[in-house]
Amino acid sequence: MDPALQETIDWVALRRLQDAYADIVTRREWAELADVFRADTRIVVDTRAGRHEFVGPGPFGDFVRDSIEKFEFFEFVIRNTRLYIGEDGDPDAARGRMFMSELRQEQASGRWTTIHGVYHDHFRRVDGRWWFASRHYSSLARPAGDVEVFPYPSPEPY
Repeated sequence: MDPALQETIDWVALRRLQDAYADIVTRREWAELADVFRADTRIVVDTRAGRHEFVGPGPFGDFVRDSIEKFEFFEFVIRNTRLYIGEDGDPDAARGRMFMSELRQEQASGRWTTIHGVYHDHFRRVDGRWWFASRHYSSLARPAGDVEVFPYPSPEPY
């Protein structure tokens, strides 16, 4: 197959994977995380107030569920994404960066907030299907009285 065509096919498949993740989290359908994360996927969440590490969709889904249950409204929004396919010459490996926001309303107070963050991802194609192989999330800005802004994580945690 023409390499440019294969790259386009892979880019679409990877972007669909990112979109599926955003949809799953927005709908709070935690069991569906197994459709995008393999059992051995390593996930790191750096909120800048704490660092949390998980392996697999179950423990990660429990963490996110507990973190957002106080919100009556919650929407995960992808702002921008960058994908690098064929990492280190391996056609079944890719990495990417995804900037995102969470739009949310607290159930108890009705207060609306928005947070901003970045995911650094590794992807792996297994049996013709792309999966998240690892994810590293870093908060970039969140409400804390006013708004607390954090520096971009450096070096990037690939």
